[in-house]
Amino acid sequence: MFGTVELPVWLLALILAFAGVTFASHFLFPSVRWFFRKRAERALAQLNARLVRPIEWFKLARRQDMIVRLTHDPRVLEAVTDHAATTGVPGAVAFEEAQTYAREIVPGFSTTLYFSVATRAAKWLSRLLYRVRVSKIDAALAHIDPKATVIFVINHRSNMDYVLVTWLVAGRSTVSFAVGEWAQVWPLSRLIRAMGAYFIRRGRRNALYRRVLARYVQMATEDGTTQAIFPEGGLSLDGRVGPAKMGLLSYIVQGFNPAGRDVVFVPVGLAYDRVLEDRVLVAAGAAGTRRFRMQPFRLTAQVSVMLWNRWRGRFKGFGTAAVGFGAPVSLRAYLAQHGEALQPLGAYLMAEIGRVVPVLPVPMVSAALLEGGAPADRTVLLARLESLAARLRADGAVLKLPPHGLERTLDEGLVPLKARGIIGGGFETRPGEERLLAFCAASVTQRLEANSATRQT
Repeated sequence: MFGTVELPVWLLALILAFAGVTFASHFLFPSVRWFFRKRAERALAQLNARLVRPIEWFKLARRQDMIVRLTHDPRVLEAVTDHAATTGVPGAVAFEEAQTYAREIVPGFSTTLYFSVATRAAKWLSRLLYRVRVSKIDAALAHIDPKATVIFVINHRSNMDYVLVTWLVAGRSTVSFAVGEWAQVWPLSRLIRAMGAYFIRRGRRNALYRRVLARYVQMATEDGTTQAIFPEGGLSLDGRVGPAKMGLLSYIVQGFNPAGRDVVFVPVGLAYDRVLEDRVLVAAGAAGTRRFRMQPFRLTAQVSVMLWNRWRGRFKGFGTAAVGFGAPVSLRAYLAQHGEALQPLGAYLMAEIGRVVPVLPVPMVSAALLEGGAPADRTVLLARLESLAARLRADGAVLKLPPHGLERTLDEGLVPLKARGIIGGGFETRPGEERLLAFCAASVTQRLEANSATRQT
């Protein structure tokens, strides 16, 4: 029993390695995990103390736990049973399909990545590309019940929308975005999922998929997760605020319990002097399709040139980007007054978004150019601008114009239009650029048309 056993060195090393791993897994790792968990909990408590709306525990749950919770939810299991009965597939196969959808939808939020990387990168990129002007977000959130679920409803102008909103609310809350198929590309998908976003396949006709997605949205809403949705369902092809598609809104309303946590919609209007994708969107609108051709090499070349010019001090940005916040809309109060009709709710929210879309120099000048054709000279154009400004102020529009007066507004609007070749030296619209000029002016012309229609009625 106490004799000597000879072992090869490699076998001894292997035994010691296994012994070390066993010791670490049973004694060392739990202590280390406990140490870092306590530090993380203290850091999270300090962070939540600074936020107007603390991070919800729903976001902090492990992703795998959330997938299990979603797939074993009674309503999802009922959907699995219905799907199996309708399609004739075995129940186990239908359940596996539901699990696949759940893994695709459920995010894996990382507090460190969100606040240490994402919000700082969003701030840097926003300021690199634009002068950012913002209405008071605190005024929009100040009187909302702290226990209510806040959902920002936003017009969709550009893929910069995600970046801009992430930065603007970073000091007050975290936001879970609903993002489309464009973000399902590795490694972008992992980054976006870690920021708390959940994926939507808008073209999916599968009833099981829609019911799994609906239940996830309802669970997130019930647990108080602050969300941001684009009710239009895609980027605006004409620059206007479009009608709402009722998918996500219908899920929220169908899962709403008036006796439970309230849901508060905050209308958000976004506007840009220049939408980065404007030519692509205008071309798609003219073609009548939403298929956008991705050109990675061209995009990389353009970004490289922009950064080079920025480093040399020759890139001054793309003008102004502005955000307006509207009055919060309580879902409980709205349903009590108007009933559960979805279409009126969608129309009302989109109208409220349209009312707070800021007016910027380029859209303002573009609208003035479209009124009555090319002006004879600068004086005529300035007079049109003054008339537009007076009408917009009378209608309560959010004007984010230079404080130096309309002369400066005229310069800030004309210079980029001429630099991009949209208008000529005599203020005439260049051939083939009519749609793009109308796209630039859309936020102003839509507001004026809505005001005119209101007066007639």
